[in-house]
Amino acid sequence: MKGSRSRSVLPGFGLTMGITVLYLGMIVLIPLACIFLKTSALSWSEFWSTVTAPRVMASYRISLLTSFGAALVNLLFGLIVAWVLVRYRFPGRKLLDSLVDLPFALPTAVAGVALTAIYAPNGWIGKWLEPLGLKVAFTPLGITIALIFIGLPFIVRTVQPVLEDLDQEIEEAAVMLGAGRWRTVLRVVLPELMPALLTGFALAFARGIGEYGSVVFISGNMPMKTEIAPLLIMTKLESFELEQATAIAVVLLVMSFAMLLVINYIQWRASRRALAE
Repeated sequence: MKGSRSRSVLPGFGLTMGITVLYLGMIVLIPLACIFLKTSALSWSEFWSTVTAPRVMASYRISLLTSFGAALVNLLFGLIVAWVLVRYRFPGRKLLDSLVDLPFALPTAVAGVALTAIYAPNGWIGKWLEPLGLKVAFTPLGITIALIFIGLPFIVRTVQPVLEDLDQEIEEAAVMLGAGRWRTVLRVVLPELMPALLTGFALAFARGIGEYGSVVFISGNMPMKTEIAPLLIMTKLESFELEQATAIAVVLLVMSFAMLLVINYIQWRASRRALAE
């Protein structure tokens, strides 16, 4: 009919879109804008001196290196866990699958206390590592272990659905054509999983940069040695240095936003590749 407009099968776009924008504005955009607004009270020179102070730079370095190391470890072992959960059937599989989500459900402070108790010099594991000269708690290694704990689900849950949808006939065809097991994995399976692996890596890395609860206990909080950037922000807030705290938060926010851009770019490239095929 002339002049008629095509209607959506599910009506109410205007109302739901308005609610979505309002919700995201109140929960996400306004708080983030307040961080930048509070930071703007500093001059450029004050901002630069704050975010490049030696103690702050040391906290960036510790946060970035431990987050990157933890994400790398999870990249390997998360792939193995996802592979076992998808490709094998064994007693307790569903229990193991549910345990993967435990870091999401467990309060991060509880995880930090538990890891500290285990890896402290008098802990269950720490007391065996101490005579070997390997100190875990109150070192960057302890921070990395805590970040591995909270980052594992990001890799597993990102790779698992892709692995489930992967057609095993392609692997069988590669084997029939003479490819060995490792060659099949490296040349057939891994390229299909690479976008999901990179997305999970970026998510785990971004989460690690801003993690606080699970790290604050096991790190020992020693300035220039084991002090992470989120903890330094809390220290600034407790000292009523609000502008300096928000300045450091802005830097972390930019890092996390960069990770989100990387994730979106990976997903965009993966979708284009899928359409091309």
